[in-house]
Amino acid sequence: MSEPHAYRREESEAQRLDRNFGEQLQELRIVQAGVQILFAFLLTIPFQQRFTTLTDLQRDIYVVTLVSIAISTLVFMTPVAMHRMLFREGLKDFVVRHTDTLIGTGLLFLVVGMIGGVVLVLDVLLSHTTALWIGGGLTVLAIGLWLVLPLSQRRRRRREDAAEHPDAPSPT
Repeated sequence: MSEPHAYRREESEAQRLDRNFGEQLQELRIVQAGVQILFAFLLTIPFQQRFTTLTDLQRDIYVVTLVSIAISTLVFMTPVAMHRMLFREGLKDFVVRHTDTLIGTGLLFLVVGMIGGVVLVLDVLLSHTTALWIGGGLTVLAIGLWLVLPLSQRRRRRREDAAEHPDAPSPT
């Protein structure tokens, strides 16, 4: 017997949009604190004495990491600014749809910044080779946890739905 995995909510379109936006804002609250701390840390690095001893590669890694986290921060703050500008304009569907895309984009830049930060620190502490291997391992881990795991569950669910309801149209 298959495990129950879906239930229908009895809610209007407006209620669904409000609930979805509330859930999106909760996701943003969770990620924003970490992004802000990492961004603040990265902004202080050039003012450290050792920064002048970085190699060209290390400076390049730093620049990519800093810019990635800056973009991530801006992207994660965009839904709030969008909501503020469009409040009471009847565009909640636009805000919810674009917030979904923005969260995915912000996570992409966040993972680049996180891995870049780790690679930079390990490159200073250990070696280029070790830093790059660990960065590669972290990249594979992030892809597995943030992409492969959720997509595999989505595929599994769709297969189960198709088996339970063979006449239902497939999602596009």
